[in-house]
Amino acid sequence: MTELIAVAVITLLAVISPGADFAMVVRNSYLYGRRTGLFAAVGVAAGVLVHVSYTMLGVGLLIASSTGLFTAIKLAGAAYLVWIGIRTFRTRAEVTLDLESRPGLSPLGALRTGFLTNVLNPKTTLFVVSTFTQVVNPRTPVWQQAGYGLFMSLAHLGWFGAVALFFSDSRLRDRMLKAQKTLNRAIGSVLVGLGVTLGLAR
Repeated sequence: MTELIAVAVITLLAVISPGADFAMVVRNSYLYGRRTGLFAAVGVAAGVLVHVSYTMLGVGLLIASSTGLFTAIKLAGAAYLVWIGIRTFRTRAEVTLDLESRPGLSPLGALRTGFLTNVLNPKTTLFVVSTFTQVVNPRTPVWQQAGYGLFMSLAHLGWFGAVALFFSDSRLRDRMLKAQKTLNRAIGSVLVGLGVTLGLAR
């Protein structure tokens, strides 16, 4: 249950933290409509599964080969959560959205855009690796790890699907961006607390 709560909290914070995925989905929804935005959200969720797959394999190998190295990476992951939390708290820059009109985007094109944006996003890589190194241990069954990964993917799909549905409206989008500084501070504070707590836990 403790592992599940940790995965849920870290994942939800990572998902709602404004970044490349958010900007891309909002842009596609605003320019091309909700349907295109939803396909982009599906692409993002599929990209998360790629990160989860190679992370599960790597973490499993580390546990099997060297518990000392795994512990070192676990501490590095906790330090990363603290670092990204401080950066998120202190950031003042707003997400930049390119709303220049372009030719229409097909459903397949939107899916591909969402997938590539997420797969090539180092922020997602680090969040997935950090999360797994904090909650996975030699006693965690593979099916449970797969469940964590599926939850991460579905959380991305749910959040970015909501973004596509609601923030294609320009007024709602503007309100979201105006509240970004407060959101960043809240997310940053929780991430720092999580990083310190998980780093000290045995």
